[in-house]
Amino acid sequence: MNPAELFDRFQALNIVIIGDIMIDRYLHGSVDRISPEAPVPVVHLSSEENRLGGAANVALNIQALGATPYLFSAIGDDENGKLLESLLPAAAISADYLRRSSSRTTTVKTRVIAQHQHLLRVDREDTASLTEADGTALLAQLRALLDQQTIHLILFQDYNKGVLTPTLIQGVIREATQRNIPTAVDPKYDNFWAYENVTLFKPNLREIQQQVDPHLRPEAASLAAAAAVVRGRLNNQYTMITLSDKGLFIQGEGQMEIIPTQARSIADVCGAGDTVISVAALGLALGIDLREIAVLANLAGGQVCEKVGVVPVDSTQLQREYRALLADPNPSST
Repeated sequence: MNPAELFDRFQALNIVIIGDIMIDRYLHGSVDRISPEAPVPVVHLSSEENRLGGAANVALNIQALGATPYLFSAIGDDENGKLLESLLPAAAISADYLRRSSSRTTTVKTRVIAQHQHLLRVDREDTASLTEADGTALLAQLRALLDQQTIHLILFQDYNKGVLTPTLIQGVIREATQRNIPTAVDPKYDNFWAYENVTLFKPNLREIQQQVDPHLRPEAASLAAAAAVVRGRLNNQYTMITLSDKGLFIQGEGQMEIIPTQARSIADVCGAGDTVISVAALGLALGIDLREIAVLANLAGGQVCEKVGVVPVDSTQLQREYRALLADPNPSST
């Protein structure tokens, strides 16, 4: 498909994202000495920045590519929850589908960065499962939206922070199946096998090794065997396995291939998985070819790795790179 036409078609899509959201907090500074109290660097703080993270970063990627995100999650009824909500309007993302819960703590990941180096991360979070009442309320909100609005895909973004419980996952997939809406998931360990009948299942290599075979290698035959195990348990239509610097593996509808990465200068891999699943979800919603989805998602994931911190994809740059790749399908790879 012509890149301009493809990106234009993204703009007509409405995508539900449901999962764990968080604040990505960055403390920027400089280091010029070691502490006399312990062998650790002393950071002279120069700035603090708060960004939308987790499933909210997926919503940012969906938005950056021109589609409309509907973000469903639960946050704490606390100061960081209020801060997170205040970050949404600037990104043109609605807070209408966020549920405040007095029993939860809003997740904040604080990263300390000096001289463009990531020195430390501190996590403040609550990973307890969402209460039954909160889960029921989120599902009711989703049903109401589906009754009112055409939704082209539902995307689960799971970080093991407790929002996505097996009951909620199964309820959402059941609702999507009844309405003929495709689903995609970026899974994590706790609920890895809870996504039965999902359309697209996208773990990374480490996750598939931990769940299927610790000796699995990033080679086509080994990955195909793992994908067969996944399909046997989940009855999913497509499997996509991200392989870090090796690219990504796809299997489905008679296709099986490893799509290699393009040569890049890597600054930070944080958020790359968010970008990959976002692009893959949009391609799936449009019903384009699996390989085309994978090539575009692979480019997008590589692009965000060139930037420090968790950032959404640059749609203009991605379209330019995709056009160049179509013109020269065999550039050097890493």
